[in-house]
Amino acid sequence: MSEAELIARLLLSAALGSLIGLERELAQKIAGLRTHSLVCFGACLFTVTSIHYFAMDPARIVSAIVAGIGFIGAGAIIAQRGHIKGVTTAASLWAVAGIGLVIGVGGYLIGLVATAIALVILESRLLEKKSEDY
Repeated sequence: MSEAELIARLLLSAALGSLIGLERELAQKIAGLRTHSLVCFGACLFTVTSIHYFAMDPARIVSAIVAGIGFIGAGAIIAQRGHIKGVTTAASLWAVAGIGLVIGVGGYLIGLVATAIALVILESRLLEKKSEDY
């Protein structure tokens, strides 16, 4: 894997994370564009580093990233007076970490499709709001 390809993977992961983060930002959620972009980029960076520079089994880094993202996600969840907020944002952070991982191992198409699916799911909140009106 050339350094140019490594850079391309990092840039793509940051861009895809930014798309999901932009949706969260526009929805005025606690974790927005920068957070999602950095989580996706970071997951990709750890993945390409472990594969390219340490020749590690990617499954080892995947398990560590999944566990680490749990802590970030927990920080996005807020309980206020019997209401819990931030669960969807925590889930979106978990998803962008997965996108970063798959881009890091070279799964460009899967990363693009996963981003599109995540955006459709996040935008479905508009349908939820409309159904509450009935």
